[in-house]
Amino acid sequence: MPIERHPCVYILASERYGTLYIGVTSDLTKRVWQHRKGVTGGFASRHKVHRLVYFEQFDDMDRAIAREKQLKNWRREWKINPINGANAPWPDLAVSLD
Repeated sequence: MPIERHPCVYILASERYGTLYIGVTSDLTKRVWQHRKGVTGGFASRHKVHRLVYFEQFDDMDRAIAREKQLKNWRREWKINPINGANAPWPDLAVSLD
């Protein structure tokens, strides 16, 4: 099954160590495209947060939503730790989704 069809939590950044946005989706490729085109509006659009720097896949949406809520409640430094652990230089991971 393609990666974009798995429920997942994702973190977008405006730049390395910049503004962060945490979301959940079942179609990661489409959702990142929506953020980049400004279709979503809101926080991510206003702050130009569109670089995919981290994501986690889940077997079901309920688990993904629970993880999203957990991450959103974390302190900023805690949110940065998984990014640095999996994607230390913070390149845009969306290019590898195509």
